Amino acid sequence: MADSLPDSARATTPGLPPGSGPTAPGPATPGPATPDPAHPTHPAQPTHPTAERRRLTEAATGTPWRDWGPYVAERGWGTVREDYSADGDAWRFFPHDHARSRTYRWNEDGMAAFSDEQQRWCLGLALWNGADPILKERMFGLAGPEGNHGEDVKEYWWYLDGTPTHAWQRWRYHYPQAAFPYEQLIEVNAARSKLEPEFELVDTGVFDDGRYWVVTVDYAKAGPHDLVMRVRVENAGPDTATIHVLPSLWFRNTWSWDLDPGPKPQLRAGEPDAQNGTASTITASIPGRPDLVLRAHPDADGRLPEALFCENETNRALLFDEPNTTPYPKDGINDHVVDGAPTVNPEGVGTKSALHYRAEIEPGGAREFTVRLTQVPDDGGPAHPDTDTEVGTAVGTAADTVLAARQAEADEFYAEVVPEAASSQESRIARQAFAGLLWSKQFFHFDVRRWLDGDPTAPPPPPERKTVRNGDWRHLSSHDVILMPDPWEYPWFAAWDLAFHCVTMAHIDPEFAKTQLILILREWYMHPNGQLPAYEWNFADVNPPIEAWAVLRVFEIDGGRDFTFLGRVFHKLLMNFTWWTNNKDHGDNNLFEGGFMGLDNIAPLDRSTLPPEVGILEQADSTAWMATYALHLLDMALLLTSRDPAYEDVATKFFEHFLTIAASANDAGLWDEEEAFYFDVLHLADGRDVPMKVRSLVGLVPVTASLVFERVSMGHLEEFVARGRSFLERNPGYREAVHIRDPGQGTKSLLALVAPERLERILSRIVHSDRMLSPYGIRSISAWHREHPFRVEVDGVEAVVDYEPGESTSGLFGGNSNWRGPVWFPLNTLIIESLRSYDTSLGETHTIEYPAGSGEIRTLGQVADDLAGRLISLFVSVDGGPRPADARYPLLSTDPRWRDNIAFYEYFHGDTGQGLGASHQTGWTALVAHLIITKRRPAR
Repeated sequence: MADSLPDSARATTPGLPPGSGPTAPGPATPGPATPDPAHPTHPAQPTHPTAERRRLTEAATGTPWRDWGPYVAERGWGTVREDYSADGDAWRFFPHDHARSRTYRWNEDGMAAFSDEQQRWCLGLALWNGADPILKERMFGLAGPEGNHGEDVKEYWWYLDGTPTHAWQRWRYHYPQAAFPYEQLIEVNAARSKLEPEFELVDTGVFDDGRYWVVTVDYAKAGPHDLVMRVRVENAGPDTATIHVLPSLWFRNTWSWDLDPGPKPQLRAGEPDAQNGTASTITASIPGRPDLVLRAHPDADGRLPEALFCENETNRALLFDEPNTTPYPKDGINDHVVDGAPTVNPEGVGTKSALHYRAEIEPGGAREFTVRLTQVPDDGGPAHPDTDTEVGTAVGTAADTVLAARQAEADEFYAEVVPEAASSQESRIARQAFAGLLWSKQFFHFDVRRWLDGDPTAPPPPPERKTVRNGDWRHLSSHDVILMPDPWEYPWFAAWDLAFHCVTMAHIDPEFAKTQLILILREWYMHPNGQLPAYEWNFADVNPPIEAWAVLRVFEIDGGRDFTFLGRVFHKLLMNFTWWTNNKDHGDNNLFEGGFMGLDNIAPLDRSTLPPEVGILEQADSTAWMATYALHLLDMALLLTSRDPAYEDVATKFFEHFLTIAASANDAGLWDEEEAFYFDVLHLADGRDVPMKVRSLVGLVPVTASLVFERVSMGHLEEFVARGRSFLERNPGYREAVHIRDPGQGTKSLLALVAPERLERILSRIVHSDRMLSPYGIRSISAWHREHPFRVEVDGVEAVVDYEPGESTSGLFGGNSNWRGPVWFPLNTLIIESLRSYDTSLGETHTIEYPAGSGEIRTLGQVADDLAGRLISLFVSVDGGPRPADARYPLLSTDPRWRDNIAFYEYFHGDTGQGLGASHQTGWTALVAHLIITKRRPAR
């Protein structure tokens, strides 16, 4: 226990190994981080950078490699942006059945789709198996009210590969050969209760006997504006079957919303091919932009596809019994291919188009279909130095060369990113996790003021909708590419999700990660009062303030050099911290409320809607998040002080603020000495205090509030040190949070909300297999509550929390989320990092029996390593057996056509590890790649 601030200290972010953080601040310019060879935190900079590294360097200096990418969501229907209802029921206002016929106001969706960064145009895939009632243009799933556990996609597709500049991307989809069972999926799920599992596509039997198509889409860039798209279709079934493949090019509708929208873009067919008698090119003309040309390659039989055209305009006659503005509306290609209707423009012009291939494929056979999209240069020359004239115009052999080259370059790139000591399975897991992040970049367009007031070309929205959600966020106007949690179930940004996404992304593209963190803090997102928007569903909800944590991680992974980045975000974070202190500390006692804090139904009460006349809930997690926030801003201020001494005063402010929050958390009722755990406390209006004694992640968040100091010369920080000593002398009780080892024992000191001795007590209570320690990480609620549910009566209503290891049985938050037992990646990762922080400071002086009852004594660092291994093991096959995350369905985990395609679920069953929730939540579950890269490995 300390009796003063250390004579010298350097804050390093918790969770990274010794030597991995930036060097100590001092008069000289700090150099790059010194990586630990056994525990790399960022890729070593090679003497000869890979081709993808060169492209990233070019992108940073102005070459537009990022202009085109997979920026198209896989669901635009059912979103808040498209909801103009009075009651805010977004799912019912714009259902899936409308999507093929109804124009989107704010975005587009599609399968395996690319677009430019402003989504002027989109290039994607449509398919038809000859049996479905509609083209497969977008992924099908249940709306929130339809699923017995909320919204749920009912398709199988995977993001297999990708590079940061999107010079190489691979996507895979398994498409049934029988009619897609839309009605069966809706009806069976509607009949199931929340106590039953979801009825999935594989349960319908449509994949039996291999009667499905394996569809793989590869994209490769020959230059920034020269894109090859190859669609490979394999017949996995026992019989010859017919497949229709339609690479599709269309414009986002930007012309229907204003009285004078200006010139309209146009797609038009090229001259018919002399041999095939059909157009093999489509030209896309956008006013004020260079033309684009989409060229088709003949199929295996030498046949060119048929070019089809309609308009990206709503079929008003079908949906609303109103006159159409065109005889060739948005669903015109669908109706023509499926029913032979005369709904495509015979003049070969429109704003939506497709190149229609048709192939009969024998059992086990495959066909490839290749198209190439190229921007026509203003001067008629090559589009980019990498693109010679032949490659820029040809499709066939030249396109194959581009595809092969970019795939080989992706292999080279990831060989540099993933540690050599990683197993082959770990390498594949990390690479697909990165791919999922890259495919989850989406163009997010939403002008809230315009959305609230309506368009001049349409009737004004009903006034009631302004009170449903987002009415106080009129300033928010987004027109940006953002990392989304999931392109189908969460096709909109979420602030605290984004922080986790950026940490993983920083290992392959730190510049993009930094721009994302800067973006979410910009004035067109942050409220003028300093609040950050939570997510599209309700910007006013409150999520954990972890942006500062993400900023520091990205800074360190990037090498600890970009102080301009730190400076850009620091003042915005300071505004947000001030909003928290002004709005979420009801008693001005440094105990914070916050709300549900992203943990949805983890508590017995809906923490976002507790009426003040009932009481005030002081939250262990909110208070701990604010302590952590103060530590991260302290760390950031010390770093910035090395460049500008003006930040020294701010560092002092956050040192003192952390200590006051930590003292309140420990001394004002959140800590339960008998239970050795932190709990929320409900202060009822009648004066009674009710501890919410649920052993959950809420009580473990305080463990994450820690910061290591390196005891090296601080030189220019004499005032900070002196002020800190004086503050501790005047407030000796605050010394509980400052922990200094004997100088002869090491060079690390620790600021921590939870004292090491108290941490040992907490851990000893939770690391039982029948408590919070799952075979696959830390459970969100202790399994002890399986037999001992927590009950509390509030305002005449009894609330109960028990252990639910799988899907939620609660209707809170649409019934689609469960923090009452399963394993979640984000908080597990933070706990792992914090345990490593304690270990860095305390070394072998603090150990615990782990797992409890095993007789094994381990350091806190060894506990962290084991937890990381448990999380990684969710995706690992042992001796050819099923991966735990997919073990429910042997087809997914053992069949040769399926087993190497990894799904990154939203959360995982607390007992079995089965993946649950959103099945493409590559966002924060992509943290598995971060864990693999930062995994401690024995020296060779």
